[in-house]
Amino acid sequence: LVKLNRIFKAKNVIMIKKYLDFWFSIQGIVQIIELFEKEKHDIRFIGGCVRDALLGNKSSDIDFAINCDPNITANLLLKNKIEILEYGKRYGTITALIEKKNFEITSLREDTNPDGRYSEVIFTDDWNKDALRRDFTFNAINIDARGNIEDYFDGQRDLMSQQIRFIGNIEERIQEDYLRILRYFRFL
Repeated sequence: LVKLNRIFKAKNVIMIKKYLDFWFSIQGIVQIIELFEKEKHDIRFIGGCVRDALLGNKSSDIDFAINCDPNITANLLLKNKIEILEYGKRYGTITALIEKKNFEITSLREDTNPDGRYSEVIFTDDWNKDALRRDFTFNAINIDARGNIEDYFDGQRDLMSQQIRFIGNIEERIQEDYLRILRYFRFL
């Protein structure tokens, strides 16, 4: 199994390079990454586009995670004449609109005081803390612009074995957000 994991991860590195080329061909991606990296912010691909790429599926629905406050994200985008939507700002999400395409850029965060659907949030610059609040192991994987994969909970192995694993205690994770059970069945 260890050897199989190594082979799978090596194969994923090659596949990710291919998907980076695809993602970078999407109007706006390079602009967003360069903008934030120029300002010394760590911005990474996260969520469904990463999961899909690791499964060999192309997705142009690109989401980012970033290690700065959403006010900084919004100000940098506006300063660079990129239109934004702020409906998710309370939870750290600023949506950049480029060429009629939406890109969600969400600040790293920790969730506190969950009530079954919503939580209060504390913004952080700690990638591990942000990963801990996510639902499934494979949804916590992130990839930087150079193709480096950060996989805190062995989500790649779970994808390889077609396994859905919650991060942490299943009952607690579902009580934090009841929709996670629906997401579980969707992925199942």
